[in-house]
Amino acid sequence: MASRALPEAPPEIDSELSGVVREATPHRDPPPTPARLALWVENVTVSFAGFKALDDITLEIKKGELRCIIGPNGAGKTTLMDVITGRTRPTAGAVYLESRDHEISALPEWRIARMGVGRKFQRPTVFFGHTVLENLELAQAGNKGVFANLFGRARGRERIDEALVTIGLTDLRDQRAGVLSHGHKQWLEIGMLLVQDPKVLLVDEPVAGMSQQEMEKTAELLSSLAGERTVVVVEHDMEFVRRIAQKVTVLHEGRVLAEGPLQRMQEDPRVIEVYLGS
Repeated sequence: MASRALPEAPPEIDSELSGVVREATPHRDPPPTPARLALWVENVTVSFAGFKALDDITLEIKKGELRCIIGPNGAGKTTLMDVITGRTRPTAGAVYLESRDHEISALPEWRIARMGVGRKFQRPTVFFGHTVLENLELAQAGNKGVFANLFGRARGRERIDEALVTIGLTDLRDQRAGVLSHGHKQWLEIGMLLVQDPKVLLVDEPVAGMSQQEMEKTAELLSSLAGERTVVVVEHDMEFVRRIAQKVTVLHEGRVLAEGPLQRMQEDPRVIEVYLGS
């Protein structure tokens, strides 16, 4: 009698485990990151002793976009910036830079910075005893490996000169940072990030303590950076947000409450209740 071939084992059976039955789960490759995205925060949760500082947040930011993130105190804004820059590890979820091939949420801070994510904190962290020019040189030198050859050093000098023009401190290049005004210190720190050529620039409350004139100049500065770079601004000052916002994300209790053009956010009853109306 002719022998019959045995049928192939169904996908529920793992033949290497001698017939142990597993739940059938069809293989699916993760969806590709759209080419237009610079930063993708996907289903990120951060828990501290049972408290969820971030709760399943998803955020997509396009290349060249200027995004404002607002929300009441405790909404999760700082924790979100910490996750993006590697200061805090997510309990669940992931962060991607430009591509699904570049997950950054498990990397150390220095690696994320080297890959092109720059962060400016609320309080300027410049070297007070050094000149404006020296601060820029020190920031650039810290980005090791980028300017390793002669051509790179020449390009590095060009980048410093460009940064001085962009932040408006060319005439103060030989001034010690410690005697600069508050606004000038803030712009200098932005320049210290620019000389490292970041792809994504995270800026935390840049106009806190600024005069009206300094705030207007900062709005112009950040708006000028968008397009060539992706700029994400965390800010409480709604007058400033109105000046620069292309799109606004509103956080509340660790979640994305609403997202869209500023005008729509100002008319959203949920946003008015938890933030704008307070």
